[in-house]
Amino acid sequence: MSMRHTRLAARAAVLALAAATPLSAQTILHTEKSAFEDIVVYESRGERCMKFGSVQAPGRQTCQLPARPEELLFDYTRMMMASLYLRPDPRRILVIGLGGGSLPMALARVVPQARIDVVEIDPAVARVAERYFGFRTGPAMRVEVADGRAFVQAAARRGDRYDIVMLDAFDETYIPRHLSTVEFIREVRSILRSDGVLAANTFASSGSYANESATYAEVFGPFYNLRSANRVVLASAGALPGQDEVAARARALQPTLAPMGIDPARLLPMFSTRPDWPPDARPLRD
Repeated sequence: MSMRHTRLAARAAVLALAAATPLSAQTILHTEKSAFEDIVVYESRGERCMKFGSVQAPGRQTCQLPARPEELLFDYTRMMMASLYLRPDPRRILVIGLGGGSLPMALARVVPQARIDVVEIDPAVARVAERYFGFRTGPAMRVEVADGRAFVQAAARRGDRYDIVMLDAFDETYIPRHLSTVEFIREVRSILRSDGVLAANTFASSGSYANESATYAEVFGPFYNLRSANRVVLASAGALPGQDEVAARARALQPTLAPMGIDPARLLPMFSTRPDWPPDARPLRD
């Protein structure tokens, strides 16, 4: 299926879901026009969500249960947190793309000793995350308003190294091209420690799926390919831990991760290194 058709199908499915929820059941808390997006925060059926565009627009950047803010509602965020199965004791983490702050806040709860750097291109998103989703900066949590690639390049020049890098900088239909090429993924690898881990959120089905897969394979070799509604790539700058080791770490972390809705019985069967793309797929390049 072409990327265009994939986007149209996804948009139609989300619009159908939105149509099934009466606007009267949605309480608008905030609207703001930033330099990049129209931002909407609303509540519906006990959830507080952030969207770009309008409340009827497809896709949601963040959703939270105000009564249980520690619970991760999106499947992909739980999949991204599975990066801790590969690197369970990170001291320094980089998250590219803030949204409502679900991932950095979850990481701060699980590994409070870690220093977390967050990069967000839109300052309005950072303000909304703080005001409506409980995101807070502090000595161990900082936000830099910048383009993700520019930040990575500057970090490489400074000699910064991270245990985990998370790429989560896209909306429901679009990944910035300059954040998906071999050249950029190599730049990300250059700021990972020798056993550091990359977790990248991308599409489970798109016209670029094979090319994206070939891109990560060219830079990292074998990687874990987790798929549900989204696809999360988990790659290691060092030796990729085997599935037995991953499962043992999942069991050890479960008491901490369970309140977030993270279930190893669901996640571990997703861990696959089997290539599911054509061997002649071309990596994406600048």
